[in-house]
Amino acid sequence: MNPLLHDFNTAPFSKITNEHYKPAIEKGIEIAKKEIAEIVQNTAKPTFENTTVALDFTGEKLNRITSIFFNLNAAETNDKLQKIAQEVSPLLSEFGNDITLNEGLFKRVKAVFESKSNLNLTPEQAMLLEKQYKSFARNGANLNEDAKNKLRKIDAQLSTLSLKFGENVLAETNAFELHITNENDLAGLPESAKEAAKSKDKEGWIFTLDYPSYIPFLTYIDKRELRKKMAIAAGKKGFQDNEFNNEKNVLEIVKLRHQRANLLSYKTHAHFVLEERMAETPEKVIEFSNNLLAKATPAAQKEFQDLEVYAKKLDGIDQLQKWDAAYYSEKLKKDLFDLDQEVLKPYFKLENVIAGVFEIAKRLFDLKFEEVSDIDTYHEDVKTYHVTDISGNFIAVFYADFHPRKGKRNGAWMTSYKSQQIKNGTNERPHVSIVCNFTKPTETKPSLLTFNEVTTLFHEFGHALHGMLANTTYNSLSGTSVSWDFVELPSQVLENWCFEKEALELFAKHYETGAVIPMKYVEKIKESASFHEGMQTLRQLSFGLLDMQWHGQDPTEITSIKAFENDAFADTKLYPDVAENVMSTAFSHIFQGGYSAGYYSYKWAEVLDADAFEYFLEEGIFNKEVATKFKDNVLSKGGTEKPMTLYKRFRGKEPKPDALLKRAGLI
Repeated sequence: MNPLLHDFNTAPFSKITNEHYKPAIEKGIEIAKKEIAEIVQNTAKPTFENTTVALDFTGEKLNRITSIFFNLNAAETNDKLQKIAQEVSPLLSEFGNDITLNEGLFKRVKAVFESKSNLNLTPEQAMLLEKQYKSFARNGANLNEDAKNKLRKIDAQLSTLSLKFGENVLAETNAFELHITNENDLAGLPESAKEAAKSKDKEGWIFTLDYPSYIPFLTYIDKRELRKKMAIAAGKKGFQDNEFNNEKNVLEIVKLRHQRANLLSYKTHAHFVLEERMAETPEKVIEFSNNLLAKATPAAQKEFQDLEVYAKKLDGIDQLQKWDAAYYSEKLKKDLFDLDQEVLKPYFKLENVIAGVFEIAKRLFDLKFEEVSDIDTYHEDVKTYHVTDISGNFIAVFYADFHPRKGKRNGAWMTSYKSQQIKNGTNERPHVSIVCNFTKPTETKPSLLTFNEVTTLFHEFGHALHGMLANTTYNSLSGTSVSWDFVELPSQVLENWCFEKEALELFAKHYETGAVIPMKYVEKIKESASFHEGMQTLRQLSFGLLDMQWHGQDPTEITSIKAFENDAFADTKLYPDVAENVMSTAFSHIFQGGYSAGYYSYKWAEVLDADAFEYFLEEGIFNKEVATKFKDNVLSKGGTEKPMTLYKRFRGKEPKPDALLKRAGLI
């Protein structure tokens, strides 16, 4: 009676208990193995249909089950779920190796691949075949038996270590509370943030490391010692002398990744990863980063000096520290542009912003979103939508989960419960979700977003559009199944509409009066968009360069994470070092997520998005012709062709960094 093993359309969340997951995953693996065996045991000559296509359609049941499980392990986890994750991850890793190290299967895939010149394949079919062959070759199919066994062992260890890393970060995040009972200590904090922090169980106010609590605290609290306490707590996640310390996990992960790359005849993990990215090599990534660094560093240093002068003049601060950054930046921004984030928030009621991004999707891509109550969810906060085009054709199921809670990791992300594909003549449409951590409504106020949160919502919705508008034959090439340094283009390009008067007028309306945001605020938002862009660029580049340091060299001699980070940050450092803090032990993007040797891709995609949006600016931000070209050549195409081929088909030329540098005020 396991609901995960029955056929279902939308995920049957309310019927699933923790006890269902492991048996369902084990059964899903068993079913997938039988599907693989049928391909291997086929006595007919290997063809594109009976091997390549057949293999792409295997494992559907398992994929549906694991998507539900791992999505909930991020958005609605508990101790039991985390324990199950530790148990099933090695099983899934072993199963993955069972496929890629299956000699009989690889023999058939290789036979088709070597005959590709005679097959008259479409670009999508050719990409599927190439991607499939490489997935075997890059995962050890050409290794001898001893090396294959070593690879299996490494992959199982990495799977477990990555999970443990994430669990430790979440545990550290949940363990910290700053309990304040003296209201004078809250001087500077906006009433909305104060109200959100009011404790239901204790006298006073509770502040946590969840972003809706942490960011306003660091930005507005006047008491410097309290900001310091909060910032240090955030900066030492995974770096404390306790059971959640991640230092050994980090060192073990990077060493195993390096060993794995060497086993597959790659110089480093970065060389292995980047072979399949737009950037192609670590050298090209470092050159790209250093070119931007050269443009950003003088601007960043000037901005930092101005901030130091401002803080000294305002409060006699002799040395700016990391816990001063958001606080004095916000004050300086307010002085320079007369722009107070708290004045803006009433114009960004969550429901209005959602309606706004839906309207923008309608104007650009002819989509309609209808909120429905008949789709099962995993938490009462989750909203569900039926997505159609203007002709009424079904496009996607869309889930949205907006508020923080104890079992939910920090940050924001897009994910999928069902991929799009065309099978047996039917275009199976996707089920897509975005997950965020915005302030919950209070007894007196709705959820009001900061402008940064507005851009976050648009960012994740851009990813969602990439998933929802997918229109490919094969699920492994569908939606966001593209190079990591291309996947951020749809998300980052959509953020640009947040800064445009024509778009803001659609949704930026005062939650009490209904008045549209005054144009003076819109102008100030645009004026301030490049505020401290030099420092922001330097910060983002520093994270990417740290990632490349971890993964672009032999890490076996690294013993001190702290010393290693200090060296990696030497060329991008503005603030003094904080002895108690490191970044790597909570750098989930590269040690738990999929961004190892890929964090540079945010900046890489910014070059693409600035160049792409310049096209919209030239023709009109709601120009249907440009939007259709973007939908037809980027959003719907997934990974069916090389990213640069798709981009040039949309834009008519290769991207240049000029638009980004101009937007950032760096040229």
